[in-house]
Amino acid sequence: MKILVTGFEPFGGEAVNPSIETVNRLPDQIAGARIIRLEIPTVRGKSLQVIEEALRRHDPDVILCVGQAGGRAQISVERVGINVDDFSIPDNEGNQVTDQPVCPGGPDAYFVTVPIRAMAERIRARKIPAGISNTAGTFVCNHVTYGVCHMIATKYPGKRSGFIHIPFLPEQVAEKGGTSQAGAPSMSGEMMVEAMCAAIEAIVDTSQ
Repeated sequence: MKILVTGFEPFGGEAVNPSIETVNRLPDQIAGARIIRLEIPTVRGKSLQVIEEALRRHDPDVILCVGQAGGRAQISVERVGINVDDFSIPDNEGNQVTDQPVCPGGPDAYFVTVPIRAMAERIRARKIPAGISNTAGTFVCNHVTYGVCHMIATKYPGKRSGFIHIPFLPEQVAEKGGTSQAGAPSMSGEMMVEAMCAAIEAIVDTSQ
């Protein structure tokens, strides 16, 4: 089995993004699956183009995308992507759209096709806070969640996809003193890597 795991470049004025930091620290193999790492731009449209290029090049069985959810206190295994882009801040190329579809003509939503409950349970078994989330937001994380599902449904049947949101790193929060995000929840990089390994083990072990 091959699993393409993606993380985003920093955005919103942050110096780092814990998603790509975590992805880059994953081992080459997890539970016998080959791990393919990919950094994607935090940009509407372009993020999906980069993922599809990697999908064509590597032909993975699973695409697992990871994003930052600053303010959340646990690992969030996303259940669904919705067909709307509604950006409260610009992406990294200045796009700030309101009430626009991710994929014009696509269905209102897609459920992901990885075993979300098994993933959350496997992470919690490592004594790491985790749960299932029913909203991936309406920024580029949801854009990718929905867009990859649509890509698979319309072009690459038989593949599976999912999305995981992770908290801030402690060093990100330490830099926010005096701002509204001072004291926001965080999680160590080591713990987030362990959580991702546990989630991937669940994907390998669990048929959907």
